[in-house]
Amino acid sequence: MSNLISLKSDYKERIVPALQKEFSYTSVMQVPVLEKIVVNQGIGKATQDKKLIDTAIEELTLITGQKAVATHSRKDISNFKLRRKMPIGVMVTLRHQKMYEFLERLVRVALPRIRDFRGIESKLDGRGNYTLGIQEQIIFPEINIDNISKILGMNITFVTSAKTDEEGYALLREFGLPFKNIKRNA
Repeated sequence: MSNLISLKSDYKERIVPALQKEFSYTSVMQVPVLEKIVVNQGIGKATQDKKLIDTAIEELTLITGQKAVATHSRKDISNFKLRRKMPIGVMVTLRHQKMYEFLERLVRVALPRIRDFRGIESKLDGRGNYTLGIQEQIIFPEINIDNISKILGMNITFVTSAKTDEEGYALLREFGLPFKNIKRNA
């Protein structure tokens, strides 16, 4: 609980003034905020093995601390043996308290556990949002490696209120995301 309070207060006490100075904002309300974190796993093999979805839901719920939900296909694709409304993935949308807790664990514990880790790419989507691809769910300490049936990757999307990539990058950098090139060529 103290980590959560420290991350929220860190945003208010350190990050807001730093971004205000860096971008010459006249009001605190202009400073971008982290609105939500969406964790998503696509499971293509779920068309053959229905148990993969249940396992993925359990694992993602453990990792994020919030109940994961199955995502379903929108249309039929016969080449992939896919029917409309079949479960093909799982996702969780984190906001407020759970979002800060997850961000803290991701930056402090999970990312440093990646083998040969040298930082993450700094390519944003053009609107100040960032998606991080993780190859293996076993980097999270909540996952017991002995109980894993299949190694699954995931996408973690950080949705900000930033208007530009430069503002979004600065916000996420201040939150402690370890980008490869700290000095950005905008």
